[in-house]
Amino acid sequence: MSEEARRGEEDDRGPGSVHQVFVVMENLLEKLKVLNYEEVLSKHNMKNLSRHYFVSSPFLVSNPGEQFYMFTIIAAWLINAAGRPFAEPQEYDEPNATVSNILAELRAIGAKVDFPPSKLKSGSGEHVCFVLDRLAEEALKRRGFTFRRPRYPTENTEEESVMEDDAELTLHKVEQEIIEEADDEEETVMDLEALKLRTAHSEPEPSSKPEDILESKVDAAEWNLEMERVLPQLKVTIRTDNKDWRIHLDQMHQHRDGIKSSLTDTKSYLDKLQDDVGKTLEKVSSREKYINNQLEHLIQEYRSAQAKLSEAKERYQQASGGVMERTRALAEVSEELEKVKQEMEEKGSSMSDGAPVVKVKQSLTKLKQEIVQMDVRIGVVQHTLLQAKLKEKSNMTREMHAASILEAAGAFG
Repeated sequence: MSEEARRGEEDDRGPGSVHQVFVVMENLLEKLKVLNYEEVLSKHNMKNLSRHYFVSSPFLVSNPGEQFYMFTIIAAWLINAAGRPFAEPQEYDEPNATVSNILAELRAIGAKVDFPPSKLKSGSGEHVCFVLDRLAEEALKRRGFTFRRPRYPTENTEEESVMEDDAELTLHKVEQEIIEEADDEEETVMDLEALKLRTAHSEPEPSSKPEDILESKVDAAEWNLEMERVLPQLKVTIRTDNKDWRIHLDQMHQHRDGIKSSLTDTKSYLDKLQDDVGKTLEKVSSREKYINNQLEHLIQEYRSAQAKLSEAKERYQQASGGVMERTRALAEVSEELEKVKQEMEEKGSSMSDGAPVVKVKQSLTKLKQEIVQMDVRIGVVQHTLLQAKLKEKSNMTREMHAASILEAAGAFG
């Protein structure tokens, strides 16, 4: 937003719109105190907020990183207090994602969001105060808390004035008595014991005149010593109450007078400074126009050179793209050539080397040995088989002879 648009918007809203954010921030701080926001700050080891912490003003010290992190932490805590689950943001999270999630929750509770999310990335300003204030209202609504107007007790001004007059008279009377006792140290005084006994009687005296003249039996020196001992305790001091609104009002008047007196001198200096700045700006603008006129042809040449440079860069990129493609094809061909060379070297070495013939001879020798061993094993097996056949044949012959003998015996029997 440009400076003229911003001034036009402020004029439409009124002259007090610039200071409205201070009021919103103070109300927000009171709501956060009601919600006990100190617990979330103590959890992150942070200090309590000041009255104008989230206000964006050139007269206030700002720390955008700390303010944005504080804004996200408090916003997440208020969303959870409003009854909506929301993950607590971390210090290194993406700011755009965090702001978008907060605005999504704000829209979900029915708040109207008619500003871009970038307004919240600075961590201060009227939009930040608006978001936190709206979330705080939702949290208070969930807790069932509402602000009410204060009820002031009725005051009786006449009784207070009479009490103040009596207090002044009593104070004046005490001071007069102290002064008289300090000046007339050598005079005799009435006995306090006799005075107490006299006032203790409730029945009236038959005669208002005393029969005997009252005389003091107290030593004047001892009385003076006792008076000097208790004199510091009899002094009455009136302390001013710093919380009294009258004292604050007097201070406001004093500050206003000081501001008025300082404003007259400051205004003259500022007017002079404004005139100097205006003249300097005019000189700078005129000098800028002169320089632009003098360097117009150089600027045109520079622009044409920039256009040629961009065309040359484009051609170079195209050419470099073809070179890269051919370089990659060359690398593939070179790799295949290396493989073919390696295979040819292996075949040539194997053809000129006699190692395969030696291996064949060794294999033949080993094969002959194995054939001899197999022949021996075959002979053993044949011999074993022959023995088994002969043994079986002899057994069959015996059985046949035994059978024939039995048949002959049966025939003769």
